[in-house]
Amino acid sequence: MKKLLLLFAATTLFVSCNETKKQDHKKIPVEKNNGIGDGAPSLSTAFAQGVEKTHNKEAFLEHNNVSFDISLNFNGQERLNGTFTMRTNSSKIKFESKDGKTIIYDGKDVFLSPNDAEMKSARFDILTWPYFMAMPFKLTDEGTVWGDVKQVTEKNRDYSKAKLTFKDGVGDTADDWYQVYVDNNTNLLNYAAYIVTFGKSVAKAEQEPHAILYENYNVIDNIAISDVWKFYNWSEDQGLYGEPIGDATLNNIQFLESADYTVPKNAKKIEAPN
Repeated sequence: MKKLLLLFAATTLFVSCNETKKQDHKKIPVEKNNGIGDGAPSLSTAFAQGVEKTHNKEAFLEHNNVSFDISLNFNGQERLNGTFTMRTNSSKIKFESKDGKTIIYDGKDVFLSPNDAEMKSARFDILTWPYFMAMPFKLTDEGTVWGDVKQVTEKNRDYSKAKLTFKDGVGDTADDWYQVYVDNNTNLLNYAAYIVTFGKSVAKAEQEPHAILYENYNVIDNIAISDVWKFYNWSEDQGLYGEPIGDATLNNIQFLESADYTVPKNAKKIEAPN
């Protein structure tokens, strides 16, 4: 019964968002020349704004914080297990692992506690997985750069697709890119191909692009958040291919008005990669 209620809620949200989107397109002019001229947004900007609206970014940002439990696995091995708490604008993030480690991002630096803990991927983990969770609400963040929107069909499914890159100096890995695939039937973010340049060159990263598939959406306070992820290999020609190489499940997703991001006294600073 719970699943049926969620399905009904999700369907209602998607229909409502799509109807609103249709109405908004009648009111907002767009240009093919990147919005140069009378100030109207480009087609790619309108694309990103439309996805954010479908997921209900406005309602997401009305909350101060969001938390969720995550169980993340790659190649049959547990990669991460614990609880993330983050500001909805991503300005502060905390991760508390099941084995007693705590990672804090204070908006500038990353800290790991206790100071004798070993976690080689601490900085990557605190910045990456919360971004994947909040990605549908961050498509027009400052520093985002969008390519042209294209219409593609993969495995009998129709998508609007565009490449997302970042201006220099944005985050630890400004050279990362995403190929964002939006389901034309729901206008929800379906999957995003990506490269990881954390600790490696762009050329090396582009030899092994992966993709995150948002397999299921949970509707919380009229906000669509994916709680089941699958990771695949990806190529420009094939799209997603092969069996999943990883998966994640999110539980206990909840919005919090207050949260503590105090850096523990016994924490050590984790430097950014060179």
